[in-house]
Amino acid sequence: MKNIMALIDGSIYAKSVCDHAAWLSQSTEAAIDLVHVLGRRETQSDLSGSIGLGARTALLEELSELDAQKSQLAQKRGRLLLDEASNQLTSAGVEQIITRLRHGDVVETVQALENEADVIVIGKRGEAADFARLHLGSNLERVVRSTTKPVLVASRAFKPIERVLIAYDGGESAKKAIGYIAGSPVSKGKSFTLLTVGTETPENQQSLKFAAKTLTAAGLEAECLTLQGQADIVIAAQIESGSFDLLAMGAYGHSRIRNLIIGSTTTEMIRFALVPVLLFR
Repeated sequence: MKNIMALIDGSIYAKSVCDHAAWLSQSTEAAIDLVHVLGRRETQSDLSGSIGLGARTALLEELSELDAQKSQLAQKRGRLLLDEASNQLTSAGVEQIITRLRHGDVVETVQALENEADVIVIGKRGEAADFARLHLGSNLERVVRSTTKPVLVASRAFKPIERVLIAYDGGESAKKAIGYIAGSPVSKGKSFTLLTVGTETPENQQSLKFAAKTLTAAGLEAECLTLQGQADIVIAAQIESGSFDLLAMGAYGHSRIRNLIIGSTTTEMIRFALVPVLLFR
């Protein structure tokens, strides 16, 4: 791992994003690329409704001046947020820090920069969602769906990560998670539990044991567990009862249309889990 992209804003999750990024960097000596994106709503006004031509022209001129002021203030605020985050990372011992203040859409920014990143760190909720406990940030799902990089969704506060639960369904994204974890220096010294939710068929058990062997071959401690029930409920119960510090899982295995109709295990786990979630697609 050479580069970690950390997406920050003015929410209460910004500090946690930096803490999680610093944790990754400490094990890998990777640089951290701090990114803050200024959206259209922060820099431009909207003129709608019916209004006379003369009055509209005068109002447009005033709004143009106001937009210029808003843009300057947004840039100053964005730079302050980046400076505060950079200072926090420096205090945590991170030596290589890049700061980027971008304009536009978060997803477009991620797509433009993701080739330089090995993992992306983002908060569970943004500024507009701080007071809605079960409401996820509007950009979170869009970012996860748009990138092929692993995405670490930071919980509200960071705590040391020792025990990791891997939700394993034998799919391609789950196998990608196993390969990544087996090869990452961040995994050293951690204990892993592979959980399959479903019927205990020979095929499922073979797949689960193969994943466990991949981890043990890398010198990691791994155990297997198969439980029946509804995936999100079973996984959430295991996180709580097993005192796990991190959940790793494949993300959005079904089509977007199907998820909109019946919901998504990925979305439910991010929403209710009180631990950070590492997602793979």
